[in-house]
Amino acid sequence: MIGAVITTAVAAVALLMVSTWIVATIRRDVSVVDIVWGLGFAVVAVCSLVVGDGAAARRVLLAVLVGVWGLRLAGYLAWRNLGHGEDRRYRKMRDARGPWFWLISLATVFGLQGLLMVVVALPVQLSASAEDPRRLGPLAAVGAGLWLVGLVFEAGGDLQLARFKADPVNEGKVMDRGFWRYTRHPNYFGDVCVWWGIFLVAAETAPGRWGVAGPILMTVFLLRVSGVSLLERDIGERRPAYAAYIERTSAFLPRPPRDGPTLVDPTSDRDRRRSGPGP
Repeated sequence: MIGAVITTAVAAVALLMVSTWIVATIRRDVSVVDIVWGLGFAVVAVCSLVVGDGAAARRVLLAVLVGVWGLRLAGYLAWRNLGHGEDRRYRKMRDARGPWFWLISLATVFGLQGLLMVVVALPVQLSASAEDPRRLGPLAAVGAGLWLVGLVFEAGGDLQLARFKADPVNEGKVMDRGFWRYTRHPNYFGDVCVWWGIFLVAAETAPGRWGVAGPILMTVFLLRVSGVSLLERDIGERRPAYAAYIERTSAFLPRPPRDGPTLVDPTSDRDRRRSGPGP
């Protein structure tokens, strides 16, 4: 039955990403894929819930955890991004690939993100047909707690940043309040906590433990590939005051900030966008 769950999830994600690619090609705006990133995980979770025949309590819990995370993220990114044009990251890719970007993006953007969705969500799929243990245990409780910590950091960080940017008094300043005082990337830290929490819930089953590749992949991407490292690669050149923020604030794990000066940036904070395997 595991094969049926994975096959269904792959087919559903492929349909979602191809449809999104068609919309993006018509709109000439690949940024729409960021909104679909969270929705894709929710689709995988629903497929696992419906097709899987394992313990119902675990399937329902995982579907809720993934669905709440994915729908919140999709809604937030839709509210933030729609109407603002194509993201800077995708504009650079479009300029580099030339007139064939519309076709190349099917594999390099939409296909890649679809593949990542399926791999990261492996714990959900692999545990969906596991009958034992039938009841949720202590590990599931720990996982749900870690998921909640991650969701609070991610959603709270997004809300804090949105409020900060909406206040004209903060024009030209770097956000270093709330969660952003303790980590430069509360959204990435939250993402990692969410997916390790989901893995722990699934890891109460023997098949679910094989899904450890999912949270590992998400962690590596957010830290080393398309998250922290990509966002901060040239941010010091674009926003000089950000260097002081880096000196005093942890890149990922929350910790008390070092002593440092008040941060003022001559450029707008509007360019701070989530960039990861997804947003």
